Amino acid sequence: MSGAPGRIRIIGGNLRNSRLNVPDLPGLRPTAERVRETLFNWLAPVLDGARCLDLCAGTGALGIEALSRGAASVQFVERDARAAQALRDNLERLKASAGRVSALEATTFLRGTPQPQDLVFLDPPFALGLWPALAQQLETGGWLAAQAWIYVESPRAGALALPSNWQMHREGHAGEVRFALYRRAVPLS
Repeated sequence: MSGAPGRIRIIGGNLRNSRLNVPDLPGLRPTAERVRETLFNWLAPVLDGARCLDLCAGTGALGIEALSRGAASVQFVERDARAAQALRDNLERLKASAGRVSALEATTFLRGTPQPQDLVFLDPPFALGLWPALAQQLETGGWLAAQAWIYVESPRAGALALPSNWQMHREGHAGEVRFALYRRAVPLS
């Protein structure tokens, strides 16, 4: 985490240099600034006007960064009530009205009425191993636009079981973290 403890910085867009207040919660692992910078450089051509879903949002740094850089909307999903409230408070303070927060488990949220998204941030708590289940719910539940982008953050060691029609676009590593951007290909019927 950069900056003062309990705060992270938005690095680009109209909210650049804004600070997010981060609650002290066990397991909360904000995406590092250099990883966010790399990711949003990759996403620059497709972000303007995108509908986004930030699953397992935590601090909301990924989704708020997307709003700052021109995303039309971001639905944040965070199971921890304190993290969800901190996220609401940050959105209100930043006047980021295109962000909505649901304080739910990601699997529960994805059982709701689907709204196809152009970009999904999939960064669940590493210890829970939720990638395959959440990826399957996203793919089969109607949550992904035909050629959606999916960002996946996971431990560097080990392979993930993701849908076969998610095509690797780019990937990188930072310490023990692997980050990857996939592009969804429409499955053949």
